[in-house]
Amino acid sequence: MNNLPYLIPARVHTFEEEIKKSLFITQLAHTDGVEQAKAFVSRVKGEHPSARHHCWGFVAGRPGDSMLFGFSDDGEPSGTAGKPILAQLSGSGIGEVTAVVTRYYGGIRLGTGGLVKAYGGGVQQALKGVLTLEKKIVTRLSLELDYAMVPVVQVSLSQFSGVEVSTYYQERVSMVVEIEQRYVESFSQIIVNKSGAKVKINHLDN
Repeated sequence: MNNLPYLIPARVHTFEEEIKKSLFITQLAHTDGVEQAKAFVSRVKGEHPSARHHCWGFVAGRPGDSMLFGFSDDGEPSGTAGKPILAQLSGSGIGEVTAVVTRYYGGIRLGTGGLVKAYGGGVQQALKGVLTLEKKIVTRLSLELDYAMVPVVQVSLSQFSGVEVSTYYQERVSMVVEIEQRYVESFSQIIVNKSGAKVKINHLDN
């Protein structure tokens, strides 16, 4: 379900490994969307301009959303870098994540199997050490209600860990609240039932 929370990286995490004299530097970062993912790849390339390869993969949305997958072998043999990187990311349960594996070539060829292991393994190790946060999918609702219903709404809101964003007291009360999408239907039903359908509830665009 697209309204359920999911994990995202809390900050950039780096894992380094030397394999047969080649140095592999894996960096993981939170990237919200394809443009941020590409920008992170460019940033890493700028940090290591003399490296032979910068292979990468990203999951630019929620985990499992294959419409927002991307990867590149960046000059390594086809299928030996980008796909193993993406395979680790897509199986991690973490969303909005980009991995860039920078390789400083050490003069010894690893072969296709060795490359798959090096690139996929580096990301696997980096994922073990990355700190994550839970991203909640929230939405805003506008409510029009009588004064007597304000405490009822506030109590119901707190039951779903919602937030009262703003409240204006005029002839009736206008309130804007923020709540996780997965709770909107249940919250709305409680308010409708307790007010006898006298509270107007509208969705606001985020």
